[in-house]
Amino acid sequence: MSHKEILLVLVGLMAGMFLSALDQSVVGTAMRTISDDLKGLELQAWVTTAYLITSTIVTPIYGKLGDIFGRRRLFLIAISIFVFGSLLSAFATTMYQLAAFRAVQGLGAGGLFALAITILSDIASPRERARYQGYILAVFATSSVLGPVIGGLFAGAGQILGVAGWKYIFLINVPLGALALFLVWKFLHVPHTPVKHRIDWLGAITIVIGVVPMLLVAENGRDWGWGSALAIAMYVTSAVGITAFIFAERAAGVEAILPLKLFANRTFTLTTILGVIVGVGMFGGMMTLPLLLQIVNGVTPTQSGFLMLPMVLGMMSATLVSGQVTSRTGKYKIFMVLGTGMLMSGYISLFNYHYDTPIWVMSLSMVVIGMGLGQLMQTLTLAAQNSVPASDIGVATSSTMFFRQMGGTLGVAVFISILFNRLPDAIKTSLANKDVQAGLQAASTDQALSLKDQGMANGLYMASQHPDVPMPTGGPSLSTDSSFLTGLDPRIARPFLDGFANSAVLVFASAASVVAIAFVLSWIIKVPTLRTKSAAEEAAADAAVGH
Repeated sequence: MSHKEILLVLVGLMAGMFLSALDQSVVGTAMRTISDDLKGLELQAWVTTAYLITSTIVTPIYGKLGDIFGRRRLFLIAISIFVFGSLLSAFATTMYQLAAFRAVQGLGAGGLFALAITILSDIASPRERARYQGYILAVFATSSVLGPVIGGLFAGAGQILGVAGWKYIFLINVPLGALALFLVWKFLHVPHTPVKHRIDWLGAITIVIGVVPMLLVAENGRDWGWGSALAIAMYVTSAVGITAFIFAERAAGVEAILPLKLFANRTFTLTTILGVIVGVGMFGGMMTLPLLLQIVNGVTPTQSGFLMLPMVLGMMSATLVSGQVTSRTGKYKIFMVLGTGMLMSGYISLFNYHYDTPIWVMSLSMVVIGMGLGQLMQTLTLAAQNSVPASDIGVATSSTMFFRQMGGTLGVAVFISILFNRLPDAIKTSLANKDVQAGLQAASTDQALSLKDQGMANGLYMASQHPDVPMPTGGPSLSTDSSFLTGLDPRIARPFLDGFANSAVLVFASAASVVAIAFVLSWIIKVPTLRTKSAAEEAAADAAVGH
């Protein structure tokens, strides 16, 4: 295909990618407002995890269905499912409903990412792909810029035409989805030769059995008890599911959702492992940053969106530079090392974060984190695609994205659990601070405060004097609803802010430790030279040889 023809195809691809990527960044910024309105801040991980679970599981299935029915048709179906899930999410009345409806969105989103990257591999060689992927990632970065701002505006709007502002975060996907459907229908014309495949439904079922219980116990372990009967049942079910999945894939052979033969390739295997580890550290740590800005630094959702721009700028600049260097030189392993190193350094720089740390200090860390992510996002996919024959690029792409999403899903569940599991003890630790105690004691007798605030200050002060006594049961719970902090006297708010900040540092330390493993692994991966032909050209050449 000519450069102009590829750009026309990219218009369709980027339309679908923009729809899904915008939704992720919009929801992330507005999550505090949504959680407070639906009375379930501690359940926010369910909303994110449900989306990631479904989008992860369907990713390899879309790859197979695309081979059978054509990727253009599946891309249109994926957009339609995503829009339908958005409509449902707008009418959610509880966090559990929102999680369920976000799962429907994920069923569409999983196809948007996997199919877009696979289609690009069909029409462009790996070296050219690095340049074109830059366009796609630029759309991703643009949506990351617009998403937090749009999300913040809607979340902070109160009500619009009698409807809660945050609901428009999902309703906006309807006109955007209609536009994306038109663009894909108009411009995305990729030749399709039907390939007979048998869908590996047993593999799909067993992977659900293996993965979902694992994620459920990661999310609820702190409430159930990590050694409780229910948690143990989840461990056993997950182990049985994973074992059954391996046998199912072995029996399915070339029709497997995740063909085991791919893992005979050392580069593919190590790149996939690296993707899982990066996914854990990337998604888990990043979910904490918007919460910190809004809860600890006290900014509005709209301001939070603007304050995430340093990360986006770091991501865009690193993506463009790494893409251009890869396209011109064919060298790309260096970006695995630099990417993981900078991502780890960004998290390490947040180890000294406190409730009163200036926002500009966090912004510098965001730039470094963004630059790390920008180098890794396209490089890991390129390495996996380039390590397998052209005939396996589709399944290799979906498999790589599956494992990376799996890592992200686990990261979100585990790190959010760490955050809120640590929070009660962190607040108690803050109450032991003499300055905090003095502030609470003064606030409890401050006549300028309301009787309610004086009572809160007194209850917290009494709890600080008796560490073995639990917090008053009628007191505020930061893990459920953080809205009580708005306008609260700084002396009363400090133990909550200080405790949340200290809990977040534990998350950053955990994320840095995980990414450190990826950094070490990146040094030992041997990557092949980038090929100069697209997957379609190589497939045509193989067919010609076969005849």
